[in-house]
Amino acid sequence: MADAGKAFAVGWCGGSGVVYGVRLVEVLLRAGHTVHLVATRAAVRVLVHEAGACLDPARPDLAGLLPAELRARLHVHDLDAVEAAPSSGSAGIAATVLVPCSMGTLARVAHGFSSNLVERMADVALKERRALVVVPRETPLSAIHLRNMLLLAEAGAVVLPAMPGFYHRPRSVADLVDFVVAKVLVSLGLPQDLVQPWQTPAGGGSAWNEGEEA
Repeated sequence: MADAGKAFAVGWCGGSGVVYGVRLVEVLLRAGHTVHLVATRAAVRVLVHEAGACLDPARPDLAGLLPAELRARLHVHDLDAVEAAPSSGSAGIAATVLVPCSMGTLARVAHGFSSNLVERMADVALKERRALVVVPRETPLSAIHLRNMLLLAEAGAVVLPAMPGFYHRPRSVADLVDFVVAKVLVSLGLPQDLVQPWQTPAGGGSAWNEGEEA
């Protein structure tokens, strides 16, 4: 990929779908970008449950989840390290992504409540008018969830639910994950080659046969 050399802050929260976050970090690192990674304590528990990761909850080795050759540009910060680079507006962070974003974290960010580094770096992105992408993975959505998402969208964030499409004809779970990660990359203004963009079928027109009712 082109357009390499930027720094991104990525937060893994306690929502289901941590595989999206792991894959995004891997893709950014392979593209030559720097990643500042922070995980909530709930995210570590999800990693153990969903991904089968062998992590010490007290000192989780998040870098160990990524290939060794990519770790030089990976900076893992403690959740309580509010003095870390992503908490500063002058640290040169190009954009921040919360993936997956739990509804609890989403609510706190939407209301300007920063109790840890994940929430603080999202707050910094909003105040500095930099890209903030939140990837919630929850269903069904309550009215409270929807109001909080609207607050974030009105504040300038991109709310990008983990809703994989199927027009690329996925053949595996990895294909579905890459679909969402590709959407995140596009929202960050980065090129992506994970999923082929939509193309109108040959001949154009409706996919329905003539005379067939929808």
